[in-house]
Amino acid sequence: MDYMARHDGKRAHPEQLLPGTVSVISARIGYWPDAADAQANLADCRRAYVSRYALGRDYHKLMRTRLQRLVDRIAKEIGLFSARVFTDSAPVLEVELASHSGLGWRGKHTLLLERAAGSYFFLGEIYCDLPLPPDPPQSEHCGTCSACINACPTGAIVAPYRLDARRCISYLTIELRGSIPLELRPLIGNRIYGCDDCQLCCPWNRQALLTREQDFAVRHGLDQASLVQLFAWHEAEFKQKMAGSAIYRIGHERWLRNIAVGLGNAPTSPEVLAALHSRRNDASALVREHVAWALESHNR
Repeated sequence: MDYMARHDGKRAHPEQLLPGTVSVISARIGYWPDAADAQANLADCRRAYVSRYALGRDYHKLMRTRLQRLVDRIAKEIGLFSARVFTDSAPVLEVELASHSGLGWRGKHTLLLERAAGSYFFLGEIYCDLPLPPDPPQSEHCGTCSACINACPTGAIVAPYRLDARRCISYLTIELRGSIPLELRPLIGNRIYGCDDCQLCCPWNRQALLTREQDFAVRHGLDQASLVQLFAWHEAEFKQKMAGSAIYRIGHERWLRNIAVGLGNAPTSPEVLAALHSRRNDASALVREHVAWALESHNR
């Protein structure tokens, strides 16, 4: 994640991304899908857990399109102005900007929280040269709660509001390109893409509303698919089914790496062992390494 250091100056100075920026419009869109129960999925180690945000289509295009429509609508009312839209696509301090704009407060898990919406939403921004009146920030409402800190499977939330990304399962299964550290593999469980534990336990998410966006609806049964089933996907099948998904960008190799870890943590069964043996001689050294670890976990 060295890109964060490379672009640190741009995060602190919006005008470096869009010259003349004097205001930032922050927006959010809910993504919580109508899916199989997340906790039940995590509890069944034969099934694969995919972060709820990634069960449907990739949010980037939808969010950018909506933000651009808002820019066009404003321009229609007041005339042309300088603007640029972002959603997880540039060095932007999204949570910090959103908390300053009144969309919520930063929770102890470092995500944005809002009393009526919890944290199951995506953020986006419009940088512009319009001198807009600022909205007041919200007060914080985490209090003495430490549920998210206690729930993190790998202890990545090292203190309130501090996350060690190197231990975060979302980083390990999405951003990390190489081998997953040996000591963390057993802690990942069946989480093959991302992790929601710090959000699932949060009291502010108990009343989370289902999204109305059809793009975020579950695709290909990813909310309750088995590890064995997904491990059998060949590369062409992965690309075909994951086209338009956020998962597509990790590629087939890391997809198999992640599932191999999940299979290593699954209960021993003929089906699990057969799946692992089927890729014992995979063309990818990365996959072979994680398959070998998984088989050792089953003493096979």
